[in-house]
Amino acid sequence: MTWTLLFAVLLVLLLHTIAGIVSGTENFIDLLTMTVAGGLAASAVLTARVSGMEVEHRNAEAESFGRILRALSRSVSPDAVVEAIVHELGAVTDADHVAVVRVRPGGSTMDVTFVSMLPGAPTSNTVMPLRQLEAVDASQIHDLDSAASGRGMLKFVDRSPQPITFEPSNRGSGVNAAASAANAAAADLRRSSRGPSMTFSGVPSVGHAREVADRIAFRLRNAYGLRNTLAAPLQSDRGLAGAIVLSRRTDDVWPDSAVRLLNSAAAEASAALARVYSHQAAESEARTDQLTQLPNRRYFDEYCKLLTSRRRAADRVAILAVDVDHFKKVNDVYGHLIGDAVLRSVAGAISMSVRDEDVPARYGGEEFVVLLRNPAPGVALEIGERIRANVHDMDLTHAGIEHPVTVSVGVATGVSAGEHIEDIVERADRALYAAKRTGRDRVVESWSADVAQ
Repeated sequence: MTWTLLFAVLLVLLLHTIAGIVSGTENFIDLLTMTVAGGLAASAVLTARVSGMEVEHRNAEAESFGRILRALSRSVSPDAVVEAIVHELGAVTDADHVAVVRVRPGGSTMDVTFVSMLPGAPTSNTVMPLRQLEAVDASQIHDLDSAASGRGMLKFVDRSPQPITFEPSNRGSGVNAAASAANAAAADLRRSSRGPSMTFSGVPSVGHAREVADRIAFRLRNAYGLRNTLAAPLQSDRGLAGAIVLSRRTDDVWPDSAVRLLNSAAAEASAALARVYSHQAAESEARTDQLTQLPNRRYFDEYCKLLTSRRRAADRVAILAVDVDHFKKVNDVYGHLIGDAVLRSVAGAISMSVRDEDVPARYGGEEFVVLLRNPAPGVALEIGERIRANVHDMDLTHAGIEHPVTVSVGVATGVSAGEHIEDIVERADRALYAAKRTGRDRVVESWSADVAQ
């Protein structure tokens, strides 16, 4: 029965009763009885309508959460996980801003994505040092709001604002970022294989995780001038992974629906981030030489293909092929454990010798390769000689090796931007074998395809 029909019926009955009283056919008791009956009917309909509105609200909440789940299931990167939740959370919870803070895997910083719900407002990506969380005294930054604390949330009252300086975000993009620097490539690949970590060791308790999430919210309040925040932690079996923070300009208490949805979204986002980081770690491990922690041949070949597709007409490439001299004899005399130590030391000497933009890799066995992008004339030969000298000067007496370990180096620089990288690698390899034939512990350079076979 609709509201209109109910009131029409009640109005007709009421008018009928009044008319009866006036005509003498009805009495006041009848009017009172009819009024009470009408009130009870109205109350029942009102209760049903409120209940129906609650059901509709719950259904809407479930639909929003379902959309978040579907988007998270398709996310294949940390940024995609963030994108999957921010706008839906902002719309459903009536938040003015949504911030997702992620602990950078293996690092000492957190990536902050700050999204305003205002139409056309740009998304802000910044970096927050982890040490700023440790400097926060929780007893000075919040008062428990009785309504919020009962739901596991804190409402902040900023008593001692401390301005914070955000560092500009300088995140790379996949293979290009790892390949931009030799040492950085190896370090990034090692760090990503360990997954997200934080100075807070171990799996945090619920209370501890929420405390850290509240610290993050406090820092964001100072940085962005936020007023009323609600935070939920992102965590995994490795430890705390960050937090999701909602904010609004008013002091209104956050409704239970917003708290429920934020907690649920944080739990699912935590699982999605763990899945993505695990996948990235597996991919990274598949492209990393586990002995030397340098990129392996698979990584190097993939990078060369990517570089080939993006080379500009003016780009030049040089390749260094490096091979450890008499390595079989080292293994035979000292054993494979010492041989492994030698390979690790050689890898370190190569990494120390190259430029930031160069890409070294273990090519297989005792052979290494280095790709140089746009080297100036003479630079490839200079770096090859630096590698040879640094390996020769390695002190391996701790491993029982008294004589110097040496390497032979073949150098080939592309004669034109159109020369295939595979051809340059082949020329560097031929130059390497020329260095082997002419005495080892030396560098031979090839500028054309005419190096002797």
